[in-house]
This record gives sequence, C-alpha cells and structure tokens, in this order.
Amino acid sequence: MSALETKRHVLGLSGGRDSAALAVFMREHHPELDIDYFFTDTGKELPEVYEFLVKLEGFLGKPILRLNPDRDFDFWLKQFNNFLPSPQTRWCTRQLKLRPFEQWVRPMLESGTTVYSYVAIRADEEYREGYTSKHDNLIVRLPLKDAGIDKPGVLDVLEGAGLGLPQYYEWRTRSGCTFCFFQQKIEWVRLMERHPDYFEEAKRYEKTAVEHGSPFTWSRGESLDDLAKPERVDQIRAEHRRRLERARSKRLPNPLRPNAEPIDIDDLYGQTKVCLACHK
Repeated sequence: MSALETKRHVLGLSGGRDSAALAVFMREHHPELDIDYFFTDTGKELPEVYEFLVKLEGFLGKPILRLNPDRDFDFWLKQFNNFLPSPQTRWCTRQLKLRPFEQWVRPMLESGTTVYSYVAIRADEEYREGYTSKHDNLIVRLPLKDAGIDKPGVLDVLEGAGLGLPQYYEWRTRSGCTFCFFQQKIEWVRLMERHPDYFEEAKRYEKTAVEHGSPFTWSRGESLDDLAKPERVDQIRAEHRRRLERARSKRLPNPLRPNAEPIDIDDLYGQTKVCLACHK
C-alpha cells in the first residue's frame, strides 16, 4: 500500500450464504472498490466450507485471504481448563475469530488508514448486531440491510452468480466449526452420519471436558454418547419430521417465487442470536 492510500475495504467471509452473497453483491454493484476478502480459519471447519470458498474465489477473481489464528482451538481449550465453549461462554468466537481479525487490521488502523468493514446483516435481521468497532478509523457498513436484501434475496444473489448454496445447507443451517454448540440435535445426528470422524472428535473433546468438571456438553441437556444411541436418534428424527410437516402446512405459496426457499433448521426450532463472525 502506498503512502497516499488512506482507505482500505475489507469483507469477512464465514463460508455461509449471507457473507458470500454480500461478496457477490459488492463485486457486482461496487466494482470500483478494491476489497480484501478474508476468512478466519479455526482449522475445525467443515470440508464443504473450504470447497465453497474455492468456488467463491473463482467468481470474485481474486484470492480470499486466510487469517489463521496463531494459537488453535486445542491451545485455547487448555487455557480454559478444558471447558467447552457454550452460548454462555463463547471463548471460541473471541479467540479464534475476532482476535485474528483485530490483529490483522490493527496495523492498518494504527497507520492512520480508514478501514471500511462490510458485514452481512440482511434487511430481515433486526435482531442481529454487527461487529462493534472499537476504533474511530474502523467503520462498519451493512450493504445488504441498506439495499433491502432479505433471505430470499440472498438466495437470488447466489443463484444469479451461478454459485448456489454451500453443500452443507443440505443438512445443516450454519457454517462454523464441525462441533459448533449452536447446532440443533438433528444436525448432530447428520454430522454423525456424514462426517463420523468429526463426530467422534467432538465426543472426545466432550469426554475430556466433563472429566475436568465442565458444566457444558456440546448439545444441551445430553452427551453426544447419549444422543447417538439408536433409540434417541429415532426420537430426534421423528421430532424433526413433525416440525417440518407443520412448517410446510403453514407455508403460503408465493407466485413470485414458485421455487420457495428451503426451510432452515432455524425456522423450525426458533432463531437464536448466534455468533455473527462464524455463521454468516
């Protein structure tokens, strides 16, 4: 960067649909901006996330910078006495997502550069909060919200770009770590089926945490060992089918969108205020 440059534009990608749609939107509507796209890699992401990022790089015509934390999940797990992260204690987001971003952007800010950070909050997400800037030179922008783009609009953007949804949306709503504690129980069942090695890894982490006195398991109210029992899997599947049938019966046809957007797991179980850095 030359001494005359005083502005930088950055856009964080999670491997999810909303941040991907934002990248496409900015590429199509603001080609004059030289945007640095980045992905903060925890090393525990789904393989489908990495595959989708490669596809996205092809559309954007430039590489997506990988920000790797200097210390991985295992390091921070030990620092927190082997206690698992949870909705109440989201140390994984802080140490593996936000901290690497702050370390990367700090030299830009300290040099006097104004950094514009584009965040993928949609127009239908009033309940979400973006990354709170702690520096006067870090300015957060919400282009999807400003343009009135909601969830169906995000799907339109991705389909129009020829990208579609990441493959993991076939069985899971959110991106993020393989063992993300925000998963619904049906998503844990599907992880066990599609990526049994990652499920077994999550079980090992959970077992160690419980042995060290952690009050949390990955899935609220039961261990993964209990969740994986055949009779429990059958219960989870049956409950999910009931929710899906109820949701479909209540859905009104939209003649403007004959191919209705898929029903998210969040829509079935209720939206939660998840980590913005991981799940967009």
